[in-house]
Amino acid sequence: MIIVANTTPIISLASIGRLDILEKLFGSVMIPEAVYQEIKAKPGYGYEQVDASFIEVRAIQGLLYKDFLLTQLDSGEAETIILAKELNADFVIIDENLGYRIANNAGLTAIRTLSLLLKAKEKGHIEQVKPLLDEMITKGRWYSSTVYRAFLEKAGEL
Repeated sequence: MIIVANTTPIISLASIGRLDILEKLFGSVMIPEAVYQEIKAKPGYGYEQVDASFIEVRAIQGLLYKDFLLTQLDSGEAETIILAKELNADFVIIDENLGYRIANNAGLTAIRTLSLLLKAKEKGHIEQVKPLLDEMITKGRWYSSTVYRAFLEKAGEL
């Protein structure tokens, strides 16, 4: 299975010490160089964890497409989508709304961090999503109250 991840999901899971969820669910994850550089730009969540053995940094080939995508996305999101297309990825993990929509419109199967938490619960890797979601919010992630409630309802924790 080929999985390509963007910056925000890695930082979000690293912020709560649960980057292992990616490894448990997928075995390995690929990130483009731009995502690696974004995470390594300054010490913070994910700074050290991104060097985990199950995360592979890959260069994109489609630089022409990157310039096109940069009109709407940041470098990490653009390279994530390009790499996922180049590798014919099974999933691309991207949280930002526009990047998520563009990935889906490009024929990719995009998933978000919250979907990862739900899948981890379904597979028995975690017991509850609410404590992890609450901790991510405490560490700086923002979700609207509508998304928060809908997600917890879907997880059967509200």
